[in-house]
Amino acid sequence: MIWVDTHCHLDVSPLCDDVDGVVARSRAAGVETIIAVSYDLQSWSAVTQLARRPGVLAAIGLHPWKADEPLEKTALIAALQRAKAVAVGEIGLDSKVPVPRDRQVDVLRLQLDVARELDLPVLLHCRGAFEEMLALLEDYRPWLRGIIHAFSRGPDLAQRFAELGLYVAFGGAITQPNAHRAQACAKSLPLELIVVETDAPSIALQGIAAEKVEPAHTATIGHELARLRGISPDEAAMATTTNVAALLRI
Repeated sequence: MIWVDTHCHLDVSPLCDDVDGVVARSRAAGVETIIAVSYDLQSWSAVTQLARRPGVLAAIGLHPWKADEPLEKTALIAALQRAKAVAVGEIGLDSKVPVPRDRQVDVLRLQLDVARELDLPVLLHCRGAFEEMLALLEDYRPWLRGIIHAFSRGPDLAQRFAELGLYVAFGGAITQPNAHRAQACAKSLPLELIVVETDAPSIALQGIAAEKVEPAHTATIGHELARLRGISPDEAAMATTTNVAALLRI
């Protein structure tokens, strides 16, 4: 079985304190590829360095929590090219943070424009702004491709993102016994629209605290996806890895 962790903050402690060990444990678990995702401007250089390792790929972008940082189009393009980034991310909208929504929208649009210009997929964060996000993304049809990450809502909403050209990423939420919406979505959404992720070290799994989560736990999430769908882990691994390859065109 070969898995891909489509979203991991490998530059964040405690992962960055033992990158060799994290990568080795990932490979031992069958997680052969990790997408290291940036968060703020300072993280761009760290993620670029991490992507020089075999099996680690970079995503460069500015998170909506940090949308008040001074983002310039030329700097973003240069950073993406320097990192040989496979995606623009993590980008998006978030209603729970103090950064003004107008600023978040401007920063998101700038990054979507760059992704379109460079023909790169996007890794999207959305919290409490789903309708606004969907409306904004309509402007990027039919080019748009990417992932709506850490999805924990219901099947109907997931399908609307999928119709825009996005894959849906499931993470630790589906391992939690009370995450009924996320589990129903993971069970019913077509398998060709699904990828898996950890968002380590930010999201807990059942019985595993968030700060203990590593890319290796992608396999745990994948096995739970398989259980929910009534398929073999091999089938889940093959499908989700094939989906990533299609997204990244590799």
